Amino acid sequence: MRLAIFGGTFDPIHKGHLAIARKAARHFRLDRVLFVPAYHPPHKAGVTNAPYDDRVRMAELACGGRAGFEVSRLEEGTERSYSIDTIEKVARMAPSNELCFLIGADAFGEVRTWRRWRDVARAVRFLVVSRPGWNYEVPEEVTLERLDTVVLPISSSEVRKALAAGRRPAEVPKPVLDYILKHGLYGTGGKPH
Repeated sequence: MRLAIFGGTFDPIHKGHLAIARKAARHFRLDRVLFVPAYHPPHKAGVTNAPYDDRVRMAELACGGRAGFEVSRLEEGTERSYSIDTIEKVARMAPSNELCFLIGADAFGEVRTWRRWRDVARAVRFLVVSRPGWNYEVPEEVTLERLDTVVLPISSSEVRKALAAGRRPAEVPKPVLDYILKHGLYGTGGKPH
């Protein structure tokens, strides 16, 4: 079994995240993609725009019913969401699986700043999704495969801005958008749609 950990703040999850997971699953022949919303992301000063439970629920709604897509609360309650801790937990839960780590090129470019990054490099095969304009070095300790065919000019920050401005971005899956509006997330104030 080939399992990919797909971590992120997912604040909010959008169609770009799902497209990456689908293309990676096909391209790298993944059996499972485990979406792991960060509880306190270390590279974003632990700040998120929506509470953890809401981000997990939105990920569940976005993944709902898709074969091979699962959402995990592995990082719930952690002081900081370090990749190595999550990887070690997954390795204990699924010891016979080949562990991969699905990541964007921008985040991968910071890999040397991660806590215990060499241990991370030994534990997983990185599946790096390129973004336009991002160049990165690959440390010799890293095993990596590239997915260069995904061009998704979508970001969660742009989605949040659109929502706060009263727009309903098409990049957000309908069940997730309904949840955002119902709960008044991202400055929507719970306005009816």
